Amino acid sequence: MAALTHLGLAEARDLLVRKELSSVELTEAHVRAVAAARGLNAFITETPDQAMAAARESDGRRAKGEAGLLDGLPIAIKDLFCTRGVKTTAGSRILGNFVPPYESTVTANLWRAGAVMLGKTNLDEFAMGSSNMTSAFGGVENPWRRRGDNRPLVPGGSSGGSAAAVAARIALGATGTDTGGSIRQPAAFSGITGLKPTYGRCSRWGVIAFASSLDQPGPMGRSVRDCALLLGGMAGHDPKDSTSVPRPVPDYEAALSGDIRGLTVGIPKEYRVDGMSAEIERLWDQGIDWLKAAGANVREVSLPHTTYALPTYYIIAPAEASSNLARYDGVRYGLREPGEGTLESLYETTRAAGFGDEVKRRILIGTYVLSAGYYDAYYNKARQVRSLIARDFARAFAEVDVLLTPTAPTAAFAMGENMDDPVAMYLNDVFTVPASLAGLPGLSLPAGLSGEGLPLGLQLIGRAFDEETVIRVGGVLEAAAAFDALPPGLEA
Repeated sequence: MAALTHLGLAEARDLLVRKELSSVELTEAHVRAVAAARGLNAFITETPDQAMAAARESDGRRAKGEAGLLDGLPIAIKDLFCTRGVKTTAGSRILGNFVPPYESTVTANLWRAGAVMLGKTNLDEFAMGSSNMTSAFGGVENPWRRRGDNRPLVPGGSSGGSAAAVAARIALGATGTDTGGSIRQPAAFSGITGLKPTYGRCSRWGVIAFASSLDQPGPMGRSVRDCALLLGGMAGHDPKDSTSVPRPVPDYEAALSGDIRGLTVGIPKEYRVDGMSAEIERLWDQGIDWLKAAGANVREVSLPHTTYALPTYYIIAPAEASSNLARYDGVRYGLREPGEGTLESLYETTRAAGFGDEVKRRILIGTYVLSAGYYDAYYNKARQVRSLIARDFARAFAEVDVLLTPTAPTAAFAMGENMDDPVAMYLNDVFTVPASLAGLPGLSLPAGLSGEGLPLGLQLIGRAFDEETVIRVGGVLEAAAAFDALPPGLEA
């Protein structure tokens, strides 16, 4: 048997089902691994005692024949999901000591399915970032390194702690959230698989809000099958979330048929952008060839408003953030800095001390575009362009079943690189933002290595609520890519 921490989620599930392994053994191995890898700063809060108690309960259920879908599997939870009795910070000083009295719907679903929580993972503050360097608790290190260069790299963001934990083999899987690429881009940077479901597939209730019309929880794992399994435990209708769609949850794992003959894959010509590295373009072309060899038809499609996606996103998302973050004022919960004793001073000093630079930047942008005289010129115009982007996808999906694109324009970069150029940071999301604006499912999977030995990802985008086709094609693409590289020092 491979080292317990090198098992995939589905592999570990199968061993537990056959009773060749106990949850206590599996969880204990991961608790030790989390402690040994603290240098990555992947976790803000570790919960080893809670994890071991949950593992013992899981073994008891399995002995009685009452095990759930994810019973006994140790996973990590992005510290944006409220967890009853466990600190939930959103990576921000303003919520540094916040302990929720309630459980998010997604995590409640996971515990009902029997999953075990190892702890809460680090993230860009309020999920605002593409590097995991904006966290008030310090940046997360990617376990990967460039060949011949030991400088620490970013894991991507905002779900960088979750990505690093899965890549470093200290969690079998993890939850993330994706607003403009925050599951898919860190998955690509960290050599793992990440799935952003359709908007409304997983409940947002109890997930600390960034941009409410874009935020969507999703799974991160080491394979397409692992993500399919984890999504099955996360998803479901929630009457507490008005954007949650009342649709049954399919058996996503069953979608992995291995057969994509007759499906049509679209290649958006607008995604061949200036500045994209030649090796990513070659990998994209290789992905096309792999799908052709598996029996899929391939055709070029046009998404003409793609060029406007980033500016549209960086109007809509900050506007919604400025509204959502107005609740953090030092009065009701979180940090309180009384200042000079007046209410206005309380607001000013609390928010100045509690929010980091990137969050302040986005609040200011959002407040500006929503202000009198600019609402129609910026925010309403962006909403109109968003509708055009969604229409482009609808027209493309009248002709094809799924789209294939790169996930990110580069491999992971070093900590400190690009940090003084917000626009350069925002460009990391150029391939992921359009699907977010349209509310569509997107899957990133590792498909090759760069010349410097770093993972590169390919992205599949599907029709709304057709995660099954995305997973089906993803399984075939994954098998063809046969990506089995590990970060240095983690060879099994």
